[in-house]
Amino acid sequence: MLLEVRDLHVEFRTRDGVAKAVNGVTYGVDAGETLAVLGESGSGKSVTAQAIMGILDMPPGRIAGGEILFQGQDLLKLKEEERRKIRGAGMAMIFQDALSSLNPVLTVGDQLGEMFTVHRGMSRKDARAKAVELMDRVRIPAAKERVRQYPHQFSGGMRQRIMIAMALALEPALIIADEPTTALDVTVQAQVMDLLAELQREYRIGLILITHDLGVVADVADRIAVMYAGRIVESAPVHDIYKAPAHPYTRGLLESIPRLDQKGQELYAIKGLPPNLLHIPPGCPFHPRCPMARDVCRTDVPPLYEVSPTRGSACHFWRECLDDYDG
Repeated sequence: MLLEVRDLHVEFRTRDGVAKAVNGVTYGVDAGETLAVLGESGSGKSVTAQAIMGILDMPPGRIAGGEILFQGQDLLKLKEEERRKIRGAGMAMIFQDALSSLNPVLTVGDQLGEMFTVHRGMSRKDARAKAVELMDRVRIPAAKERVRQYPHQFSGGMRQRIMIAMALALEPALIIADEPTTALDVTVQAQVMDLLAELQREYRIGLILITHDLGVVADVADRIAVMYAGRIVESAPVHDIYKAPAHPYTRGLLESIPRLDQKGQELYAIKGLPPNLLHIPPGCPFHPRCPMARDVCRTDVPPLYEVSPTRGSACHFWRECLDDYDG
């Protein structure tokens, strides 16, 4: 296994109390595999990614427990200098807002080239040549001329391609893409996702794709982990999820996707609001919004039941959820 996250807990200390952002997350990804991590805003997707990358703001954040094993090495036991060497060379991250992630006062060539001057000790001339090569690789037209331009001179889709080029620069084994298509229109979204999938296959990269949109991951993911209130509530191969979800929350996400065969019908919406992480409800955290909730759901936290050897669901009534689905 390239990356294993085991029983990870992350807390944030605030004036109002301790917010439990990640509550025992466990997942893994192999080389060449794509794991999609889905959930609403506040479900803990990005916080888990920041903990993996070692870029969590501490304080107020705190890793309260768990292990993060990368190529067999527990990252949480390494010193910051050792973690820094792994970032970029071993694992890299693509952020959702490319414009705020890129330095506005440096050319894209300087920012791409810095990866090679700092980590590989290259001269500025050689680093610039590598920057042009990377921009060509992610299909930015006229790369030799545009390498001297600044981020604001690129469109949103082209800036996202530059972020992908930066992530690929040192040929890492793992890339975490945090909602890489959120700010893009549908056509550009598809282009960026196709490019990511192509590069991932070519370089045998392990890819963690963080998103809230099940429609984005249908063609690119191998497995899906669905998060709610800082927990994994369902984990399964992608085709199993789309065929029949084994958790009411996953089912709600699927039913909220517009379908061509249901023109004119009102879109389904999950009732209520995500839980306050300072006061997570007792029992199953989804029970206040769940149409299947019963008394046991209000008192007993469901474990991740084994639906099959490759699938788990944190629902006391996962069998009924599977049987009742007519998607």
